This record gives sequence, C-alpha cells and structure tokens, in this order.
Amino acid sequence: MKTTEICEQLCKEKIESMGFELCDVEYQKEYGDWVLTFYIDKPGGVTIDECEAVSRAIEPILDEKDPIESEYVLSVSSLGIDRPLKKDRDFERAMGTELEIKLYAPKNGKKQWIGTLEAFDAESFTVRTEQGETLTVAKKDCALVRPNIRFS
Repeated sequence: MKTTEICEQLCKEKIESMGFELCDVEYQKEYGDWVLTFYIDKPGGVTIDECEAVSRAIEPILDEKDPIESEYVLSVSSLGIDRPLKKDRDFERAMGTELEIKLYAPKNGKKQWIGTLEAFDAESFTVRTEQGETLTVAKKDCALVRPNIRFS
C-alpha cells in the first residue's frame, strides 16, 4: 500500500468527523523536503484556521502510528480554485463548469481544449467546447484537467 493511502486511512475518519471531506493526500519532495499534504474541502470552502485545526487533530494520529520513517513536513490545504481534477469526486464537483484540458497527444488536431463538463465516468469525460462541439476524452490521455479560470 502506498504511503498516501496509509495516511488517508489513518486520518480520514478524524477529518470527516470535523465536518470536512478528505479530497486527496500527496507525499512529494518540495524544495528539498518531503511534504505530506492533506487536501480538504467543505461546502462554502475552507479557511486557514480550519486547515490549522485539522493539522493539529491529525498530527497526533500520524505521530502515534508513524507511517513515514523519514522526516517530513505536514501540510493541510484547501483544494484551491485551479486544482487539477484527479478523482471521480473532483469531476462530480466540477459538473457544469468550464475546464482547461491538456492532452499528451493531439485530438482532432489540438492538444489543448476548453470546454464545459457535461458528463464523466471512470474512464472518460465529455465537454462542450467553446466552438459548440461535444468532445469525449479518455482520462488516461490527459496531461492536465483543471477548472478554467477567467479573469475579467
């Protein structure tokens, strides 16, 4: 089992008991340090104080079970408005919103698309493009899928 999966199992119940959804866990090297990041959400968004409260609540659990032998930094964060869509729950949350899609290889002559999410399943998703086309893309073919942020 991966480190992130172990940490998710250890902390999910506590995080959910505090009224948050545990959306993702990442464990990666950032600027020379290993960082374990828990991404949380709730209706209306998450504040910095709430991230701190969750961090304080899960730190003793991680210290007791010690799933990571090396030193690491614990981080708790909100999803952020431009966080990439990875899991079905991310796609569910993004239904009806405009997405930026970057593909590994061109589809219909283009590697980048913008479209409104209309449907998804475990393997693919469908968007209505800016040109009014319906485009279905396999998730495995995507280098990046995230909300498209437009600044006025």
